[in-house]
Amino acid sequence: MAVEPGSVRRVMGIETEYGVTVPGRPLLDPVVLSGRVVQHYAAAGHGRRHRARWDYAGESPLEDARGFSLSRALAHESQLTDEWADDPTVANVCLSNGARLYVDHAHPEYSSPEVTTPREAITWDRAGEIVMAEAARLGSSEEAGEPPIEVYKNNTDGKGASYGTHENYLVSRQTPFERIVEQLSPFFVARQIICGAGRVGIGQNSETPGYQLSSRADFFEARVGLETTFRRPIINTRDEPHSTRDRYRRLHVIIGDANLSDVSGLLKLGTTSLVLGLIESGLMTDAPVLADPVGALRQISHDPSLQACVELVDGRRLTGLELLRVYQEQVHRHLTQVLDGDPLTAADADTVEVLKRWGEVLDALESGSGASAQVEWLAKRDLLEGYRHRDGLAWDDPRLAMIDVQWSHGTPGKGLARRLEARGRIERLVGEEEVRAAVGSAPPTTRAWFRGECIRRYPGSVVAASWQSVLLDDGDGDALRRIGTAEPLRGTRELTQELLDRHPEASGLLAELADH
Repeated sequence: MAVEPGSVRRVMGIETEYGVTVPGRPLLDPVVLSGRVVQHYAAAGHGRRHRARWDYAGESPLEDARGFSLSRALAHESQLTDEWADDPTVANVCLSNGARLYVDHAHPEYSSPEVTTPREAITWDRAGEIVMAEAARLGSSEEAGEPPIEVYKNNTDGKGASYGTHENYLVSRQTPFERIVEQLSPFFVARQIICGAGRVGIGQNSETPGYQLSSRADFFEARVGLETTFRRPIINTRDEPHSTRDRYRRLHVIIGDANLSDVSGLLKLGTTSLVLGLIESGLMTDAPVLADPVGALRQISHDPSLQACVELVDGRRLTGLELLRVYQEQVHRHLTQVLDGDPLTAADADTVEVLKRWGEVLDALESGSGASAQVEWLAKRDLLEGYRHRDGLAWDDPRLAMIDVQWSHGTPGKGLARRLEARGRIERLVGEEEVRAAVGSAPPTTRAWFRGECIRRYPGSVVAASWQSVLLDDGDGDALRRIGTAEPLRGTRELTQELLDRHPEASGLLAELADH
């Protein structure tokens, strides 16, 4: 089972598109720059282990969870992701830690391997920062006369462009999708209060001076839909499970911000998983329904005082904090019923951590006692307010926009968020050794471990890989062999390490699997 009842644990992951630029060269093609970043990482030194291309077999980006498929003739080119294998400008590789590194439209993207807890998600997402920083360094080869490339873990350039950070959660196929849309939408509108990354400027083009909670809120235009790069919806309907279709649905969440605060990241993944568990149970009662979800999303984001009230269809008006309290209380009630006791003592450690953090952060925000070490938009705002007060800067001063961009700089030692973290002003949850280990090793708790280990152990034999397959060549001239990995929890270290240890060559592995 890929979802653990009464727990925050479920199969999940994060995809992050990075901003890419060359200082002083604004006209350089970002697609070319992104391709250089990915290709150089795949080809350099350790890169022989990173040449496994992506296996597009089985992908279905036009399947809609509402029960239909979008015609390819009507689809926007950005939605035809299963055709990118034929595009020579697209670099797309699978890494030995089970992640995917590729060019997504005009951005290099690191898609973390599947994990089962929010802490694991943070660990392998942070590993992606190291991968991307190294990839940018390698793509800026002075010997080859190539200009320096800089990457940023943010979601907008402040000038009208937005690029995504997407979350993925495996949910039960038995849960009606309509229920997910209805009961999850208000939560997504409100959760930016605890996991927004903050942004200088109001509006897609920062046309209004100010500061807001989320870097992405202004770019959403619909409540529900299949698109991801235009007419962005609060609930994305892509039905591409990357697993056993009749058992699971992959909820593709496109509304989150890229986080540099571990606690914000933990709460983003953890609270969403718990709310999904509540929705799957069918026991959520009196779910709030917003009169205008898109308008409410922006209204909450544009008010750092957290006093803005949004209207419900029943006429009530609630603040974003009050909406989050509704979900928190219902989650606690549901877990109490499932665990037959207080979840703060009866639940597993991962669930207890998220529940405690959720309550502590909401308490701090309600009391105004300060939570900037835990909540990213607060930490960024405090830094910006320091400059504003020192230099008398208005919110439309370009220096503040520059500081906002520098917050997420991907070069070690340059990013302001990571510098504040090093000084203890942003709380860190996962250690540097854990993160660096995750750069080369896959999570042991999912099929990502088998995928990553095949790439690490058999670099010359893995032709391609994907979330649900590994394509191997045993070298004897026979047809390539695809090993299916549709079940997310069947390729774990516990289940496959002895099998792989028995076979130093891919041919032996394939022979044993053929016998079964």
